[in-house]
Amino acid sequence: MKNIILIAPPAAGKGTISSYLMDTYSYEHISTGDLLREEAKKNSEIASLMREGKLIGDDIILPLFKEKLSCLKDKPFILDGMPRNLEQATYLDTLFNEMNLTNYVVLSLAVEKEILEKRIVGRRICSNCGASYNIYFDTLKPIQEGICDSCASSLITREDDNTESFQVRYKTYLEQTSPLLDFYQEKGKLKVVDGTKNPVEIQQEVTKIIEGSND
Repeated sequence: MKNIILIAPPAAGKGTISSYLMDTYSYEHISTGDLLREEAKKNSEIASLMREGKLIGDDIILPLFKEKLSCLKDKPFILDGMPRNLEQATYLDTLFNEMNLTNYVVLSLAVEKEILEKRIVGRRICSNCGASYNIYFDTLKPIQEGICDSCASSLITREDDNTESFQVRYKTYLEQTSPLLDFYQEKGKLKVVDGTKNPVEIQQEVTKIIEGSND
């Protein structure tokens, strides 16, 4: 089973794919946010930086990833949010060489910008049970506008689910993260999956990739 570096723009479906792999193949999901939150429990300086919303430097983040990877042994993993730029990718490349870790693939979910924006701006969340809907996609609309199908509670819009926030996040992705696709393409590690397909088709394609049957 191949290890995975997951690279995708906001709202492309990374969470759905990660959940599928974790539930089906017992992958270990490793994200920058999770590692920092865990470290913050032990390190008051990091906890303070996170509370203040300040940027956490690579001098803190990279050693956390190294420590986590060294503890996994043979369990397959998904890296989510790492690397975010070419500097981190270079570090990770060196680390993988040190660990003799070659059995990995870079999985990219391709979704057009217009669809990504609709996924974010049109998202509605149940204020009670947390169920998710979207006003722009027929299969995701609630039966009754503004009301949760499951518990009949009102639907709300998250504060950051707006056009302005999306534009900033997407611009950051293009500037910092998308160059990674060229980096890993040159290494022959990149696999691109159409993130607009239905979930079952995406899962089937990802399964072929991680099992190596499409090489």
